[in-house]
Amino acid sequence: MFWFLLIALVVVVAAVTLAVAGGGSGEVLPEAEQDRMAWRLPAERPLGRADVEVLRLPMALRGYRMTETDDVLDRLGAELAERDARIAELEAALAGAQAAAAGADRALVEDAKPEAHGDEKREGEGA
Repeated sequence: MFWFLLIALVVVVAAVTLAVAGGGSGEVLPEAEQDRMAWRLPAERPLGRADVEVLRLPMALRGYRMTETDDVLDRLGAELAERDARIAELEAALAGAQAAAAGADRALVEDAKPEAHGDEKREGEGA
């Protein structure tokens, strides 16, 4: 009786294993996906929104591959910092240009006022 139960247990375990693994069904398992980044970030130009949208980080056993994910995040962080610095520089230049333009406009208005008064005095003096 012991041997019969042992053989039955082995048969049941083998059947469950085959059912779970899909053995004997004739199905071909799909090709395993690459666990590396298939598409690299362009090194010759700054990243754009489309680059980030296309980006798919490679998976590992417990999530994403740390080294490749860290490389991508470091690059994105560096480029965002460069853009922030450039935006601040351009905003400062724009503020300076606007202040200079406003000062020039005030100077033109101030220069125009005395001439108008001087012309009126000259006309009154001649009459």
